[in-house]
Amino acid sequence: IVAFLWTILKTLKQTSLYLSGPEQIQHLFFSIVNGIEIYSMKIDSKVTSRFAHNVITSRAVNRANVSKEVVFDVDLPKTAFITNFSMTIDGVTYPGTIKEKEVAKKQYEKAVSQGQTAGLVRASGRKTEKFTVSVNIAAASKVTFELTYEELLKRNFGKYEMLIKVKPKQLINHFEIQANIFEPQGISELEAQGSFITNDLSQVIKKSFSGKKGHVSFKPTIDQQRTCANCSTSLLDGDFTIKYDVKRDRPGDLQIVNGYFVHFFAPTNLPNFPKNVVFVIDISGSMSGIGIQQTREALLKILEDVREDDYINFILFGSDVHVWKDTLLKATAENLKEAKDFVRAINTQGMTNLHGGLMKGIEMLTTAFETNSVPKRSASIIIMLTDGQPNEGVSDRQEIQMNVKKAIQGRYPLYNLAFGYGVDYNFLEKMALENKGLARRIYPQSDSAIQMEGFYEEVANPMLTEVELNYPENAISDLTQNIFKHYYDGSEIVVAGRLTDNDLDSLTADVKAQGAENDVMFSEQADIEETAKALQEQEYIYGDYIERLWAYLTIQQLLDKRTVAQGEEKENLTTEALELSLKYKFVTPLTSMVVTKPEDNEDKAAIADKPVEGTDVFNPTHSYLYSRPPIPSLYTSVDGDPHFIISVPQKEDAICFNINEETGAVLNLINDPVTGIRVNGQLIGDKRVSSDAKIQNTYFGKLGIENKKLELKLEVTPEKITLQKGRKKTVFTWLDTVTLRQEGLTVIINRKKNLVLSMGDGASFVIVLHQVWKKHPLHQDFLGLYTLDSHKLSERTHGLLGQFFHHIDFNILEIHPGSDPKKPDATIVIKNNKLTVTRGWQKDYRKDPKHGIDIPCWFIHNNGAGLIDGVHTDYIVSSIFGTTVN
Repeated sequence: IVAFLWTILKTLKQTSLYLSGPEQIQHLFFSIVNGIEIYSMKIDSKVTSRFAHNVITSRAVNRANVSKEVVFDVDLPKTAFITNFSMTIDGVTYPGTIKEKEVAKKQYEKAVSQGQTAGLVRASGRKTEKFTVSVNIAAASKVTFELTYEELLKRNFGKYEMLIKVKPKQLINHFEIQANIFEPQGISELEAQGSFITNDLSQVIKKSFSGKKGHVSFKPTIDQQRTCANCSTSLLDGDFTIKYDVKRDRPGDLQIVNGYFVHFFAPTNLPNFPKNVVFVIDISGSMSGIGIQQTREALLKILEDVREDDYINFILFGSDVHVWKDTLLKATAENLKEAKDFVRAINTQGMTNLHGGLMKGIEMLTTAFETNSVPKRSASIIIMLTDGQPNEGVSDRQEIQMNVKKAIQGRYPLYNLAFGYGVDYNFLEKMALENKGLARRIYPQSDSAIQMEGFYEEVANPMLTEVELNYPENAISDLTQNIFKHYYDGSEIVVAGRLTDNDLDSLTADVKAQGAENDVMFSEQADIEETAKALQEQEYIYGDYIERLWAYLTIQQLLDKRTVAQGEEKENLTTEALELSLKYKFVTPLTSMVVTKPEDNEDKAAIADKPVEGTDVFNPTHSYLYSRPPIPSLYTSVDGDPHFIISVPQKEDAICFNINEETGAVLNLINDPVTGIRVNGQLIGDKRVSSDAKIQNTYFGKLGIENKKLELKLEVTPEKITLQKGRKKTVFTWLDTVTLRQEGLTVIINRKKNLVLSMGDGASFVIVLHQVWKKHPLHQDFLGLYTLDSHKLSERTHGLLGQFFHHIDFNILEIHPGSDPKKPDATIVIKNNKLTVTRGWQKDYRKDPKHGIDIPCWFIHNNGAGLIDGVHTDYIVSSIFGTTVN
């Protein structure tokens, strides 16, 4: 081995790759993963007036003697918009192009139809979204990836924060983070830290600031990156965070460049408003376990921070609505002690009467003001926490939204905290935005309580209410939001617009608001020529940053308005946001980036979308640009007697269960009220019941798939396939080989094997035909159903299969021998339930209908009890296209 290494070294000595010394030898052999060496990665950030322009550049070389796949995989802040991406391979650049989503989608689907690309998965994590693209490059070839994204840094708790996710996955010869900050107001403090930083690495972080400029750099050597002296693994894995604030000699700051202005408003040293807080808490059965435990913990911590001049109350809703007190109470020491006792006793029960809980909270606040039981000058907020969907009392979402908006009448903001993934996030977000609040997802993990506390702290200190920022009407246009319900201590209000008066010498902003003690007014003035000159003197400021800041802010606010708008108003908002997204080259929820890449002597397409919170959260760990084929386990299915298999990708595992029911019963498998897709299946049994059988074997003998939007009904049996589109009905048999394409619909029948159904934006289905010997004394032909692209269905999807299209997680404990030595038993913690499960196998018959492929899974007994919502008989419906539960 030594002789072999020495031969390589002598060879490398003739090349520029030769490096002397044992440390460099380690680099040559240990920083190459699967033949690919990432030899350079640089994150270059320029922040000007809170607006960050970030460029990530990664360079890699294929050290193998065959072509290899190189993956560019980065996490971006959720608040960021991608603006550019390119790959350069052996001197040839392949740029990404930003297009309207529908146009990009058609281009992508055309590539798919020609076999030139792969699937698409969109999702995101807590604070970040993943961008991933891969490309095959030849031996000894080099590739450079460059990604640009922009974001407006938000001020929380008195500091602006820029998050950089660091995860190179291997040792890198040249790794570097450089951040240059320019703030016209002057920088007052600057800090940089990393979740992975050791004592030694902390010395590598360099930071400095003086006047208007700040600088942060982090450039560890390859040895400083190692987890130990001789290790090939990297310490660089976590969050690198830069925080800073600016000097505040006056309440706000006006800046003007090239016909656009931005106004930052963040007054300090104002007295806090007393606040009136109503906590509306979901105590339905699904909150049991960690949900209610963490909620109690968070509420107890919040009560520690409540000020004595605040007023509080608690509303609990399960099937019924319960209140702590009939009115809001002042947070005296005695009342807080009683409140803590009440919180400690909170437990779960019943269904989810969300409407009843919210309406009670609103009524309580309204009564408090009408009876003068709270201070006239006080700030009121409603904070609701729920983990489910309304299913008791008023459950129609539109009716709930209408009633809540009518009751609040714009008097106080509503903040909705969505605990976990079983909620209808879009519904909660729309309701919050309609009532001057916002929605926030609380991730069901060990720090859920900290997440809830953190949100409360953001809104715990209101300093102004009814804030209005005004500018000369005849001098400006295209103003972003300029009226705000509350201004909270440590935050900042940002307004931007366009100047229309070219002869204007200065711009004045007048701010009026209600303070804790009296009404207040502020006035700001900026000299246009002096401001522009001062900003343009800074050589590292990029482009027309104020114009881009205005566009970024405008698009964000148009998208928020679009969430609550309907009809023509929504269409107009969509058009306006789309035009700006295309003009300024932002990847937003209305646009996509198409990346054309070379693969095997032909170009292939991949597509990147902007994930939207509340959609496609089936697997939050997946990337939203996915240019490789999805792994085979990314599906849900029901086949055999009938065996349900639920893939759980983040566990690289599956759970499964059977349903034992009478022949002839029709079960609802999938029901999506948003896309109009519904799938039902009817059970058949063996020709006769075996005398020694304890339970009759049942299978699906008929499947019905309906898409109301496409006016489609597909009925499949082992004998025939009936397709009804509108009024036209067509009948096929399994002896046919068919490829049928209509607008938004593709049906492919593979003779005697399977049927593939694709429905435009909806999920795709594969129906497998199982044929047995016609003269078999017991068995008869039956069907299996496999669902692909389930992420395309909405969060409201339900049914025996459909409820698992959303995120599901579990933990396995106490694995021990079972009754079968080959199949151990264990305890599974899932949906806040502890169940006994058995390790076993089920079959995937998609590719081999005769023999199938073994899929290992944890089997849940008793018809999926504790896993499925309710009991299995809740899913029995009246007919193959029926919706009525028997």
